[in-house]
Amino acid sequence: METSTATTGTPLKKKSGPQVLDGSDIMELVENEEVFSSFVDHKFKEFDKDSDGQLSVKELQPAVADIGAAIGLPAQGSSPDSDHVYSEVLNEFTHGKQEKVSKTEFKEVLSDILLGMAAGLKRDPIVILRIDGEDLLEFINGPSYEADMVSIFSQIASDDASLHDFIIKALEKLTVDQGMPPSSDSWVMSNIVEPALQLWNGDDQEKPVSQETFLEEFKKVAEHVTQNLKEQPVIVAHSENTFDGSGIKRLLSNKFELDKSLNIALENVPKDRNGKISKEYLRVVLDLVAPSAGLPPIGAIDQIDNVVADVFNMINGDDGKMVKEDEFKKLLTEILGSIMLQLEGNPISVSSNSVVHEPLESSSSLLQPSS
Repeated sequence: METSTATTGTPLKKKSGPQVLDGSDIMELVENEEVFSSFVDHKFKEFDKDSDGQLSVKELQPAVADIGAAIGLPAQGSSPDSDHVYSEVLNEFTHGKQEKVSKTEFKEVLSDILLGMAAGLKRDPIVILRIDGEDLLEFINGPSYEADMVSIFSQIASDDASLHDFIIKALEKLTVDQGMPPSSDSWVMSNIVEPALQLWNGDDQEKPVSQETFLEEFKKVAEHVTQNLKEQPVIVAHSENTFDGSGIKRLLSNKFELDKSLNIALENVPKDRNGKISKEYLRVVLDLVAPSAGLPPIGAIDQIDNVVADVFNMINGDDGKMVKEDEFKKLLTEILGSIMLQLEGNPISVSSNSVVHEPLESSSSLLQPSS
């Protein structure tokens, strides 16, 4: 789940420590009625190109794009999944029907979206890390280098892999804790890793690799990487999420919110002429309820998907039988309760590191005052 934005490849002023985005600035904005009203007035005027006092769907598009950028989505048109989120944000404003949105409606929806963003950041803060080679240099010259890299060597050992392949795989294993941005990112690979490999030009790159050769040659490449990072620091958004069932517990303890979430999720689920629903839609509805229960979307985190699969097996949730709506709700509540118990017993922690490619100040104009 997961990302603020900042610049890659542009030297930034070094800060005393990592920057933490915890939603407090957003909360401060929305909760100050006078400041937020002024903010909305400026934004509404900025988007209302024809000055008719209402926002058309076309005029709303920049607002939707700004919201997407602010929550870390890729640009519209780049992914079906993110495009679906953009569509849902637009529907929040138009309710899927209206052609025009008033300033009051715009303010209400924007407030809800921003408060949701703030709550998410408070629950799972994002830490903005500036990776400039210093930590990586400290690692490769430090006391833990040999032991850590021997462990990595044993994990990636392969009879037919070249030294070049070993080094690339080893760089992928390093983390931000060791001063390495994710090399799976295409920008990092093209601008940091590949130039370092070109400067290295190690001997016998295609010959069988010994542990001793690996340790020696990897350090040479890593030194080039540190130099590239010094010249082109990389900004990484780091987040850590722990799923311990507490979000589900909060939802289940509030019957009003639970019923509301289930009713909204069931609005577009097909029913037969007797009002019955197929159990094959349990996963669909669970996915719709997931945000309210503090769960990730199905398919986002393998460990959570495994828990869900275990629960569905226990209750025969995939048998496709038709059930009445009340029984469907009861089954879904049971599923949520079982997932909660499993997560309480064995919490799942997930961390993510995303290289971000837009200036922090310009990636989204959503939270910037208009001139």
